[in-house]
Amino acid sequence: MPDRSATLVFHDGIAELLGRGVAGPEVAYPVVRRASIKDVIESLGPPHTEVGSIVVEGVEVGFGHPLSPGERMDIRSVEMPFDVTRPSFLRPRPLDRVAFIVDANVGRLAGLLRALGFDTALDPGLDDAGLARLAAEEGRVVLSRDFGLLKRRAVEFGRLVRAHEPSAQLHEILRVFGLRPPYRAFSRCVLCNAPLVPVAKAEILDRLLPLTRIHFHDFHLCPRCDKIYWPGSHHERMRERIDGIVRDLLA
Repeated sequence: MPDRSATLVFHDGIAELLGRGVAGPEVAYPVVRRASIKDVIESLGPPHTEVGSIVVEGVEVGFGHPLSPGERMDIRSVEMPFDVTRPSFLRPRPLDRVAFIVDANVGRLAGLLRALGFDTALDPGLDDAGLARLAAEEGRVVLSRDFGLLKRRAVEFGRLVRAHEPSAQLHEILRVFGLRPPYRAFSRCVLCNAPLVPVAKAEILDRLLPLTRIHFHDFHLCPRCDKIYWPGSHHERMRERIDGIVRDLLA
């Protein structure tokens, strides 16, 4: 009986995402039904968001390429830095800006990205379908540790976050997407993501604690949630944390 298998070769950066029980990085996949290469890759573990190129017998193909017996497919990860504003063979419709949406399993990452000035949506009330739909509607990169979310068809741009600790996650995202300083730090509300606006001290004087009234004069206001910001001790601790991450990034 002739061999009805296709050979999928997973290269560095994506081979690590193969599921348990998959004897990679070279996989002989039996072709018993018509299936797209996207569906086959994801059945073996890696979400399509992690795939940068698929080459079949020397020719680059798209996610819809049907698997055929005897083919060799080389599957490589997204090249870094990943510029989501530039078209590629697999993603011919790039985003017009760098903006993120974060799911709850990496929720603390949202505050750090916002502190650097990056437009980062987070809505714990959304299920996976709603989050994927919002990402598509608003042109956002999905950041998550959830394989299933990133395999949704509506998600075109995403990153399966490898790091566990929030500061390490921020470092990972800055590195993967080539987001280097200078940043527009402290220009967004870390709670709700809205751009901050300057506000006169006199307009908010009745909301300030006595020592804040005395020692601080520059204030910003979130027009969405009404939170007041000023360069106090919390601001300085966040600044030191960010500066440390940036130093590591540039090292």
